[in-house]
Amino acid sequence: MRKILLFGNSASGKSTLAKSLVQRENLAHLDLDTLAWQKTIPPQREALTTSNITIQKFIKSANKGWIIEGCYTDLLELTVTSANEVIFMNLPIEVCIENAKKRPWEPHKYESKQAQDANLAMLLDWISQYNQRTDTFSQQSHQDFYDRFKGTKTMLINNG
Repeated sequence: MRKILLFGNSASGKSTLAKSLVQRENLAHLDLDTLAWQKTIPPQREALTTSNITIQKFIKSANKGWIIEGCYTDLLELTVTSANEVIFMNLPIEVCIENAKKRPWEPHKYESKQAQDANLAMLLDWISQYNQRTDTFSQQSHQDFYDRFKGTKTMLINNG
């Protein structure tokens, strides 16, 4: 069974690909956005130990294949020994920006489409810095994770 870690820049198409694989292959799905942040204003990262508890429960309860998706290399590192495959959505920044502008409302992240749209300028700025940042969300962090992974690896450079 496939046990996939799917990662890349914001708006690279991770969620869309994950949903497609879930339907086509009957995989369990975990979106790391749902557990990476505390419900505070402004949002703060959840402690890695707390996030890890949820991740490990998901992995143990998924008695078949699964897909875990997100842009958090630090969280992906917690799952690497359970995964047998990675998919790196390494799309051009310009494509990610266009995807973000066209993104439908994500009710699991925002209370309304208006709240999501109010965050768009910040998101576009965030996306544009992908290859300049050095944090857990950066292209360099994702590339390093991809390079170190020992199982099946796929790098996608377009959504087609």
